[in-house]
Amino acid sequence: MPQQFEVKPLTPTIGGEIVGLDLSEPMSDAVFEQVHAAFLDRKALFFRDQDITLEQQKAFGRRFGELHIHPASRSYEADGVKHPEILFLHADENTTRTAGDTWHSDVSCDPEPPMASILRLVKIPPSGGDTLFASMSAAYDALSEPMKRYLGELTATHDGTENYSDRARRRDGVIKNKVYPRNTHPIVRTHPETGQKTLFVNTAFTSHINDVPKPESDAILAYLYQHISNAAFQCRFQWTENSIAMWDNRCALHHAMWDYYPNVRSGFRVTVQGDRPF
Repeated sequence: MPQQFEVKPLTPTIGGEIVGLDLSEPMSDAVFEQVHAAFLDRKALFFRDQDITLEQQKAFGRRFGELHIHPASRSYEADGVKHPEILFLHADENTTRTAGDTWHSDVSCDPEPPMASILRLVKIPPSGGDTLFASMSAAYDALSEPMKRYLGELTATHDGTENYSDRARRRDGVIKNKVYPRNTHPIVRTHPETGQKTLFVNTAFTSHINDVPKPESDAILAYLYQHISNAAFQCRFQWTENSIAMWDNRCALHHAMWDYYPNVRSGFRVTVQGDRPF
């Protein structure tokens, strides 16, 4: 009998909790199409009580597309098996900076940034550690028409150097001689599946707006960062062990709250390859 599930919206704008779906079981094409439709509609999906293996998590990701290899990660190894597609995220009393501790879209500095991220947490702190998600299509829709026209003609540079070099320095004590991705993307991108217009800038990777003076770039980015952090565009997910969050990097930003130090928070992320923004 096909699996039946329910989508419970977290807010009218973004987020939906999937109830009644076991990701350890085979998923029919019909069920996958329903999940895919919910993903496009809600922009971030949440699944609880998913005690699945790394292979099962990767298999779920592959239903959406080819898996992405993070440019700054080490290949995760478990039981002698390497999983280059798995990004292990861990924070404890020795952590000096957590991943995702500012509003961002994952690896937006890549030439073809990821379309989706699928994170499963296996250890959560006794309190804190929520993740916030924000709809960038709602943020775009809330702009004035003159601002939409102005931004629609602009591109911005997304550079991973500062973010990933800092991460490497904190992890290894040195900055390795490595070149990180740096690419130009439109500030207003079109979602390739829904056709929605969405803002595509973030504090983690966007370094500047191209072809305008630096003071203008700084001022416009500062305005956009303030605008996209509006709580009206957001939902907030409170984790439980073996919960999964899946979000659409093409039209949503996320912010992992680091308010649980020195407690432990750890899990595994699978990321699905995207396409070049347009």
